[in-house]
Amino acid sequence: MTQAELKLCSLLLREHFGDIVEAIGTFLIRSGPQPLRLIVADTGLLLDQVKKALCVLIQHNMVSYQVQKRGLVEYEAQCQRVLRILRYPRYIYTTKSLYGDTGELLVEELLLNGHMSMSALVRKVADRLTETMEDGKTMDYSEVVNTFVRLADTHFVQRCPLVPEGLDTPKVPPPPAPTLVLNEKDMYVVPRLNLIGKGKRRRSCEEEEDGEHQAKKQKQDGGSTEPPPDDGIYWQVNIDRFHQHFRDQAIVSAVANRMDQTSSEIVRTMLRMSEVTTSSNASYTQPLSSNEIFRSLPAGYNIGKQVLDQYLTLLADDPLEFVGKARDSGGGMFTVSILWEARAWPPPPIPSTWFGSRCARIFRLLLRKKHLEQKQVEDFAMIPAKEAKDMLYRMLSENLVALQEIPKTPDHAPSRTFYLYTVNVPAAARMLLHHCYKSVANLMERRLYESRENKRLLEKSQRVEAILASLQATGAGDTQLQDIEEMITGPERQQLDTLKRNVNKLDASEMQVDETIFVLESFIESTVRRP
Repeated sequence: MTQAELKLCSLLLREHFGDIVEAIGTFLIRSGPQPLRLIVADTGLLLDQVKKALCVLIQHNMVSYQVQKRGLVEYEAQCQRVLRILRYPRYIYTTKSLYGDTGELLVEELLLNGHMSMSALVRKVADRLTETMEDGKTMDYSEVVNTFVRLADTHFVQRCPLVPEGLDTPKVPPPPAPTLVLNEKDMYVVPRLNLIGKGKRRRSCEEEEDGEHQAKKQKQDGGSTEPPPDDGIYWQVNIDRFHQHFRDQAIVSAVANRMDQTSSEIVRTMLRMSEVTTSSNASYTQPLSSNEIFRSLPAGYNIGKQVLDQYLTLLADDPLEFVGKARDSGGGMFTVSILWEARAWPPPPIPSTWFGSRCARIFRLLLRKKHLEQKQVEDFAMIPAKEAKDMLYRMLSENLVALQEIPKTPDHAPSRTFYLYTVNVPAAARMLLHHCYKSVANLMERRLYESRENKRLLEKSQRVEAILASLQATGAGDTQLQDIEEMITGPERQQLDTLKRNVNKLDASEMQVDETIFVLESFIESTVRRP
């Protein structure tokens, strides 16, 4: 855990959950697994506040707990899960592009609440969709259920672990903390619910008061509603499945850049056929025969069987090995290599951004030649000796390149030692990843600073917008609306526009850096898992 990651986790927790949760999360990240008593003592917070903060973090899978041998429960922060908050907008946008507005709201609600039951989630999303519809139109529960089933079938949502049944026996004392279990066969099984109804719009203040009085009266009379049929079955977003989708999109894009559009469409079809059957940690997809691939190609894509076999052979013979040939039976069995990043070009050529095009030339040269002496670098790169030496030392100081000593004699005398420059690609990727974490933290701090400096103006703008919305709902005239709009002066409106433009740029920059973080994390993971 680097200081950049710790700082970024702290900023993310504070922005999304507040100061108390941020204090607990940061303390656990710094100190490792800790029992409840030490957390309360070291943070100086009240016991009730610590318990509530831990409940929030456990609800969002950002803290895990484990019962020790002596019966003590220790809580441990999941730093990588906290950093995934940065990728929430990308998860939501991906779901919107695949499953429309309904899928977008389903994933958004799950991310906001950590986990929810299917019945509560369907009702909440149906109500939100009904709010956006025209008067007289409502969203049926069945449409939301169908989208939810599609998300579960493609493994974008999954069940949460549950407490096993049969533990509440009077003779055996309950454990200090329950052990959650989950049957893998039931992980994506959607319960059969008879959800009949439509989304509801928000009621007016008077109707809400009447509804509250009725609810209190029912509670006082002893009336109670029956629990939903899926009570105790909770769902959460499968983040690994989203990462698998991002990785598949990167592979398709790489094939399109390397080959052509037809090759990328063939690889896309292979990935789509095995997206559910292939584990997120697998090195290769499940073997597919050429006949199966041919039958699964898009209907409008006119590719003959012979042409498909030629493309598959071309992909299998490529040095990057996007596609591998497993067997020759059935016209050939082919797989898509998930770890092609470990054999392909490493992360983007950052040296050109930091040190100029000549450093980038030396960097690419070392990647291609593996090991070179300084004189060889000068000759191959066609750069003067003084400049080449300066550039090599600058990249060496940033850990972009490494220096390896190969002595001729055991005494390691400099005159009898070869000094070879090389690129330690995993180390360079980790260094770039560290810089990306620092960049995101700086962008977040700048965005928060901009909002803090213009807090008064933002609050005034929100008040004016609320007044305008209420007047429009009551059918106010244009003159009255214009008078309210003029409460914000011209310079203030210009300042608001500048602020919104700057905040949007910072938000977009955060997402762009996160895309680079995903590429670097995937590359590092592939080098660790490569055969």
